Amino acid sequence: MKQYGPRNLLEIARKAKLPYTTVYSRVTKLEKLGALNTRINPNYSKIGLARAMVLATPLLGREMLTREALKIPGYWLRIVRSIGDCNGYFSLHAVPLSNRRDFEIYLDQLVSRGVVKNHQIFWLGESYSPLPNFDYYSIKDRAWRFDWKAWSKVSDASTELEHKRQAQVEASRFDKKDLIILKEMVKDAKTTLASLTKLLAMTLPAAKYRFDRLSANGFIEDYVIGMLPYAPDISTLCEVRLDFFKENLLAKVEKLFSRLPFVLSYSRILGLNSIAARIYIPARETINLLTFLSSMVKEGVLSTYYYMQLEPLTIQAQTFAYKDYDDKSGWRYDNRTYLETLDNLTTNWSKRETETLTPQTITSMY
Repeated sequence: MKQYGPRNLLEIARKAKLPYTTVYSRVTKLEKLGALNTRINPNYSKIGLARAMVLATPLLGREMLTREALKIPGYWLRIVRSIGDCNGYFSLHAVPLSNRRDFEIYLDQLVSRGVVKNHQIFWLGESYSPLPNFDYYSIKDRAWRFDWKAWSKVSDASTELEHKRQAQVEASRFDKKDLIILKEMVKDAKTTLASLTKLLAMTLPAAKYRFDRLSANGFIEDYVIGMLPYAPDISTLCEVRLDFFKENLLAKVEKLFSRLPFVLSYSRILGLNSIAARIYIPARETINLLTFLSSMVKEGVLSTYYYMQLEPLTIQAQTFAYKDYDDKSGWRYDNRTYLETLDNLTTNWSKRETETLTPQTITSMY
């Protein structure tokens, strides 16, 4: 499913040398159990968007106001409460490439208007989500093995990555219908062509042609196979930022992270010799993770690292802002309107409710 795409179960059955009915029934069973869901990571650069990681520390008493203020431009992907390096909110955004500076100005205004105490923004490359590495799982014992000693030998790791890594690229040709197809696959990578034909009011061959063209031209950066390897009630979700002394050391750790059973996703931070990684790990192993990261600093692999614990029950998620795209004028971004909305929100803010915590899907963890 990772290699050939979750929609192509017939090809997966051929490659796995299993009957199609077996593959279909097992995938369906896992989905019904809530143990599996699939989506795509689109190549944001190709559709003219830049990914940003924002760390915002609210002023006391303005935590929920901060969350709503981060949503106002509409280009947010994930927002979640965080503890650690940033006591406030961790959020991901995908904003128009030509409006990166405008978005930074908007965040600065959150400070000026007394919403947040401070903030940091990091521009990210494309995201990669490796599969849980079942080489570290014993089917007999039904237990995972955490080989911290072997993983600490970063110098032994190869720097050749199994997947394509690339810097930001220029936007490619696409239109609103292409964005709708990508949006639907961000929600569910097994979306059928039949459902797309109804949504787009086009024929089945036309929908297939568009999907095949998007896939062939690299608009689908990565297939995300959402499987949480550990029980949520005994696990910790966190985000780490790793700063490296040298780029070759970054490449070695990036290769290592593609094989670790607790890494959900990772991205390079543009303009820095750094990686941002989403970690999901049994709570009892958290201290070993921190010791592992500290050892890389001691050995001169990392210059420093930053750790934030994320609260899964507070995750809010949406797809990229496809509604803000027009085939004639491109992506719409208007800081004046956003700041007027922010002022109205701040003036009329009277909510004092306790934040409601609801169970989250696997997709929102990434």
